[in-house]
Parts: sequence; C-alpha cells; structure tokens
Amino acid sequence: MTTAVPRLRLAARTVRALPIAAAALTLAAGAAYAADRPPAGSVPPDQDPFYSAPADIGSYRPGQVVDDRTITPKVGGLGTTTDAWQISYRTNDSHGQPELAVTTLLVPKKAWTGGGPRPVVSVQAAEDSTGTQCAPSYGVSSGQGYAASSAIYPAAVLAKGWAVAMPDFEGPKSVFMGGPQAGHAVLDGIRAVRNLGAGGVGTTNPWALNGYSGGAQATGWAAELQPSYAPDVRLVGAAMGGTPADPAAVARSLDGGVFSGFEAAATVSLAAEYPEAGIDDLTNAQGKVALQQARGKCLTDLLTGFAFKRLADYTTVPDPLSVPSVAAMLQKNTMGAAAPTTPIYDYHANTDEIVPVGQDDALTRTWCAKGATVQVVRDLIGEHAVEMVVRQNDVLSFLTDRFAGRTPGDTCP
Repeated sequence: MTTAVPRLRLAARTVRALPIAAAALTLAAGAAYAADRPPAGSVPPDQDPFYSAPADIGSYRPGQVVDDRTITPKVGGLGTTTDAWQISYRTNDSHGQPELAVTTLLVPKKAWTGGGPRPVVSVQAAEDSTGTQCAPSYGVSSGQGYAASSAIYPAAVLAKGWAVAMPDFEGPKSVFMGGPQAGHAVLDGIRAVRNLGAGGVGTTNPWALNGYSGGAQATGWAAELQPSYAPDVRLVGAAMGGTPADPAAVARSLDGGVFSGFEAAATVSLAAEYPEAGIDDLTNAQGKVALQQARGKCLTDLLTGFAFKRLADYTTVPDPLSVPSVAAMLQKNTMGAAAPTTPIYDYHANTDEIVPVGQDDALTRTWCAKGATVQVVRDLIGEHAVEMVVRQNDVLSFLTDRFAGRTPGDTCP
C-alpha cells in the first residue's frame, strides 16, 4: 500500500502536464507553419501558402474566415495612414463550388468622429488580368508591378475616413468577366470582414459598394446577387461606372481593335471557368497557342500582346460568340436577370471607347423595369479612364448620402 500513493501522485502530475504539453506542441506547430510562410507581399500569391485553400474548404461556410494576417502596405501612403489586414475566406466559384478568396481590409489610423460606426466600402479594383500576381491584395502588400496600381481605387474613399475592403474578386483562378464568381467573392468578402471584426469593423458598420470598369462588373453582380445569395449582407448603395454588363456586346465592340487584349483576357478566363462552353475545342492551332500565351498575364501585357487581334483568326468558326454553348455561357455572365434592392448610381461616358454605353443602358432599363432604384448619369463626351476621375466627387456624394440615410436619386421611369 505504501507504493500506491507515490504512483497516484505521479499519475496526477502526468495528467496535469498533458494540456501543457499539447499546448506547447500546438504552439510549436504554429510557429513552424508561420516560419514556412513568406512575409506578406514578398512572393506572388501562387507561391504564398496563405492563398492556398485547406483540404476541407468545402466544410467552411461562405464568408467564413480561413486565415488572416496583418500587413504593412507598400504602396502610396497606405503604410502610414492605415491599419491593414489580409483575410482569406471561403467563397463559391461560378458553379457554386467552394474556393478560397482573399480580401484586403484598410482602416484609417485616424479615429472616426462621424456619427455611428465607421462606414465601410467594398471597393472593387479593375484587375482585368489572368494572373494572380496582378491581384489587388498582392499589389497593396508588395507595391510591385501592375498590381500596385490597385491602390488608386480606395484612395478617395479612405480620405473620407471610411474603411475599405478590397477583394481579389477574380479568385484563385484569376477569372476576368466571370460574373457570378465575382459577385460571390465580393459578398463573401464582406461577410469575412464582419466575421473577423478587426480594426473596429464588425457587424454594426454600414456597407456600400464601389467599382469602375472591371470593378463595376463585380460591383453590379454583387448588387444583383445580394438579395438571393447574401440576404444577411445589408448594403446602403452601390456606385458603378463604365460597366461591362454584357460580355458578348463588349467583345463584339472590342474585336480587332486597339483594346482587344481585354477580349483575350476574358476568353482565356471564361474558357477555364466554363469548360462546358467548349471554347478550347473551337480554337485552331494558332488559337491554342494564343490561349496559352494569354494565361497568367497582367493587363499591360495582354493589351500589348493582343492589340488588333480578332477572335475569328483563332477559331475554326467565323463567329465563335454565336456558337450555342458559348452564347449560353455568355448569357449566364450578363447582368439583368434580377434587380438589386440597394440603390444604384450608374455612370458612363456616351463616347466610351472601351466599354460601349449601349449595353449599360440596356442593363439600367432592365433593372428599372424590375423595380430597382437607379440613378443613371451619362456624359455626352468622355474617355473611359478619365470618366472615373470626372465623376469621383459625385460618387462620393452618392455614398455619403446613402450612409446618411437620405432618399436616393432615381431616374427610372
């Protein structure tokens, strides 16, 4: 009996030590994992494990946070004026399949002195590219190359003292003009920011959307899908300009012109996202080479490499856009199937040389007919890139009024 007491004491000490040992092992594993991860922005997303989806990504809810990390932006003055985070989260691709996306949260260091919680705007930067090295999150964290230009989009919003979430809405496959995929990534990015609760941005902050050109495409899709896909995400309004609402109409306008690189970006992206459209099967030998050359590129390379090219030069049919499987896919990526319930500010130059205004006019008419509240603004003369600058103050006024709860303008008949 005398040996039982020491043995019992030894067993008790062992049981008490197990949680400590487990915690130590967990910390050690976490430290090893962190050590394996390169500093944010030091390598492109394809080489950064932070952008890799876990094997069980399908078990996460849309908008559920997978990982997060603080970053020091290396572009513009964001590194000294904002606190910043990269947040990875589960979203869904165009077919409703789970995938990982990343958004960048930027919160001004200056305290918010306005009434109520600090407003937040999901700003969709016009990436318009086919490579992950062109993504906004990498541009903000690295300050490198074409991706760094994404910093121009949140600047005016941050100057208002509002916070910004800037999602990589093209997703891990860099899908340009993939409408449902982009809308999902935007809405789930808002969910992820709210779920994380960093920087004082939580469940009570009011949200709006803003985007131009390729960013307007993602903004419009998010606004249109919100009532059905994310009714829990409440939006006070959405501003969108130079909107490519109808990819077929935009493609026909760009084909063979100086900006046909946009067409190349959309073709290679949609071919990968929608293999059932059979785009690869329609290409001739030259087209197969062109598709390969268009993959993994930023917009600057696409514009220089594919200027004045025509789709018919790369396909075995004279009008690939009219092939039933392709036409059906393009229709799935055309806005207008449902009406947004949040107020819309839609602006466009009538002389836009890249995104024809007619297809945007068709969208606003459709939305109006379905009961949306849309303020349509058109400039008689204007150039695509300049239009964003010309209407910037009007966009900020629209968003200010939405956050203040004022009655939105409505030009719908």
